[in-house]
Amino acid sequence: MTFPRISSRIGAIAESATLAVDAKAKALKAAGRPVIGFGAGEPDFPTPDYIVDAAIAAAKEPANHRYTPAGGLPELKQAIVAKTLRDSGYAVEDAQVLVTNGGKQAVYQAFAAIVDDGDEVLLPAPYWTTYPECIRLAGGTPIEVLADETQDYLVTVEQLEAARTPRTKVLLFCSPSNPTGAVYSAEQVRAIGEWADGHGLWVITDEIYEHLLYDGAQAPSMPVLVPSLADRCIVLNGVAKTYAMTGWRVGWMIGPKDVIKAATNLQSHATSNVNNVAQRAAIAALTGDLTAVEHMREAFDRRRGTMVQMLNAIPGVVCPTPKGAFYCYASVKGLFGKTLRGQVITSSSQLASIILDEAEVAVVPGEAFGPSGYLRLSYALSDADLVEGVGRIQRLLAEAQ
Repeated sequence: MTFPRISSRIGAIAESATLAVDAKAKALKAAGRPVIGFGAGEPDFPTPDYIVDAAIAAAKEPANHRYTPAGGLPELKQAIVAKTLRDSGYAVEDAQVLVTNGGKQAVYQAFAAIVDDGDEVLLPAPYWTTYPECIRLAGGTPIEVLADETQDYLVTVEQLEAARTPRTKVLLFCSPSNPTGAVYSAEQVRAIGEWADGHGLWVITDEIYEHLLYDGAQAPSMPVLVPSLADRCIVLNGVAKTYAMTGWRVGWMIGPKDVIKAATNLQSHATSNVNNVAQRAAIAALTGDLTAVEHMREAFDRRRGTMVQMLNAIPGVVCPTPKGAFYCYASVKGLFGKTLRGQVITSSSQLASIILDEAEVAVVPGEAFGPSGYLRLSYALSDADLVEGVGRIQRLLAEAQ
């Protein structure tokens, strides 16, 4: 018998589209092309000095050169508990916390801990590209529930109910959203939470962008608004976006003790403890004040206004104003059927390729996050590069006939 070289489960995984776009942009830039990249969801700011200093001190401490508990340093768990109460008003215990190697490990382990083969997971779309792959790896089936630009990318209870079947076990919820920057109001969060609770569903809620909010928007934590849901709710978070620590790889999951214990068992075999120096840096981040975070948020807010204005000035492009995160999610369906540089535009994937080849600007097409017809642009880059990059797109798309 001849066996396939790659297992069917791993062979079915798609490459991360956002990382692929970012890698291509960096490769072209290294080759000497003046590419401007809007692909990566990564703050352009350095990690604040006080966090770096804590890591330097930790690297010199021999205790950090050894194995530590797979579930996380006790001091970091305590910091996460205190931070969660401070920022969300959600009271949890140390035993409800698992420290992970970045947010992605938390996402995968959350699904792996509660999803069995054939379970359906409601996945509001547009969605972060990693969610459906983690659902499938856990044996589940992602069920997309689309909210387009006409409803500011916010799904309704009615849409979720229409998608629910006897096999539905979990709802994935993300606010502020990657890729759209959409933020659900407290009323919407409560309504969705009460609906999920009423049907006995689990909710995995991703709060990684909780501090990046604009125009007075708030992002309340679902188990705070719907306390009866807490025993079937897993909260995901991390230091990557808030503190400009994407490369440090520290995330966490908060949930019922039995779920956290099961996920910790998995992690004990997969990776063991998270890098101790990074964990010590995370403690400094979570226990420090939010002054540096606010400065970054103010810069993102300024760039957000510039990008939205410039994108909406392009005929055929519609970009709702995001209220959170650091992404614009622009509809380009108005350009479909038009001709640009000798090509008839038929998809956002094709359009993204044209923009990269002809304008030397990297954007992520909507196919990475759900249906075609959209482009995601991150405004986590310098003001000058933002204006230059979107300006190139404006000039190129002005040629579409």
